[in-house]
Amino acid sequence: MSSPLISAPVLRGLLDDPHAPVVTLLDVRYRLGGPAGPGQHAEGHLPGAAYVDLDTDLAAPPATTPDGGGRHPLPTTEDFEAAMRRLGVDDDRPVVVYDDWSGLAASRAWWLLRYHGHRNVRVLDGGWAAWLAVGGPVETGPVDPSPGGFTARPGQMPVVALGDVLDVDVLVDARAPERYRGDVEPMDPVAGHVPGAVNVPTTTNLTSAGTFRDATTLRALYAAEGVAPGADVAAYCGSGVTACHDVLAMELAGIRAALYPGSWSEWSADPQRPVERG
Repeated sequence: MSSPLISAPVLRGLLDDPHAPVVTLLDVRYRLGGPAGPGQHAEGHLPGAAYVDLDTDLAAPPATTPDGGGRHPLPTTEDFEAAMRRLGVDDDRPVVVYDDWSGLAASRAWWLLRYHGHRNVRVLDGGWAAWLAVGGPVETGPVDPSPGGFTARPGQMPVVALGDVLDVDVLVDARAPERYRGDVEPMDPVAGHVPGAVNVPTTTNLTSAGTFRDATTLRALYAAEGVAPGADVAAYCGSGVTACHDVLAMELAGIRAALYPGSWSEWSADPQRPVERG
């Protein structure tokens, strides 16, 4: 796999080619405060795409206590494997994930599949809007995929635990600037950021068309914040979901970054942990 992304024209070509490998499509449409994903999926989705529920398939139940966990803890290996098998994922079949949330939910699915050992998973660059823009076919109604045989092998992508966060050389905060500064905090009990973290909002990763910037541009954007290939770098956000977008962007730039899954929802749950603002 040469890239964590696939363009809408290339994907359409694969799906139209009877000689191309079968691709497993996963619809991860999700948006905080937005319309329910299952309803959107039923109204229209890529042909054969199974719906993935971010809250139940891509996360364990919330654990926002001082002991740690956050709003979207990583699912257990057993639960994630069962979910992916139910959705038709196999070890040796390419997977393409998409959403309509700037790639934020799809990046979480990409990261979890990569973390659990799937070697060929990509995010549809530009998501649902890009698919419609190229005139891709749309299917309606439910999708009941044949069970897959995916075997989860966790640990294939780096993670940073709560106790090691402050030891990372460069810690990237993927949230909006106003949340990073501590001007507002709509979700968690404390506003601000982990001490020493730099801010690279997920919007920075995208062009005005909603697709990821090219590798050269991304390298420059992250280098401006002290992130370079070979650096000891990790990313976090509010609950470990949208930070995967920064991890994917850095992957495009040739930088292997760890994920801090608990993110700000875990860090801020203990009033004794230090906080920076501004």
